[in-house]
Amino acid sequence: MRMAFVLFDGITFLDFAGFYDVIRRLGAFEAGQGLEMEICGFREEVRDEQGLTVKVSRVQPELGQYDLLFVPGGMGTRALRGDKPFISWLQGAKDVPYKVSVCTGSLLLGAAGFLQDCWATTHPSSYGLLEPYCGQVVETRIVQDGKIITGGGVSTSIDLGLYMMSLLAGEDAMLAVKKQIDYPYAMQGIIRRQ
Repeated sequence: MRMAFVLFDGITFLDFAGFYDVIRRLGAFEAGQGLEMEICGFREEVRDEQGLTVKVSRVQPELGQYDLLFVPGGMGTRALRGDKPFISWLQGAKDVPYKVSVCTGSLLLGAAGFLQDCWATTHPSSYGLLEPYCGQVVETRIVQDGKIITGGGVSTSIDLGLYMMSLLAGEDAMLAVKKQIDYPYAMQGIIRRQ
């Protein structure tokens, strides 16, 4: 499985790091054999909301080559929704089987046209911003609509990683990872529309 993690200026790094730290552990299980993960961006470096700078491993790769696209959130999503070159690049992922976002990353999936007629969620303070892009905003932590999976606010990134682990490798793998990261919380607020 090949995964692309899309980073951008104005990202909230916990959105990325929470999901990344959990899902990278997929490689330890049979379902994750051959796992490839790439940190992708529109430029070589991105800055978070506080000025932390990170280099990406792939600059504007063809996103259609991946099996899973992950888009985190952050204040930068507001401007990027109207950034035609960036959104056009994201639209290259139209045939990617799994499209996953957390927090306001769903605004970018929506701006790319991936959430039409879908149920989706985002950070609770941004439900109104998400409405024009999807069929129904669901005020909960995780929404799965087919193979489009959206997560709520920042801390949901860890739950979302665990949820994806259970989808891809099974419940036992998810529980093993939960124990590895000493995560005592129960996932809650999961809505599935298949």
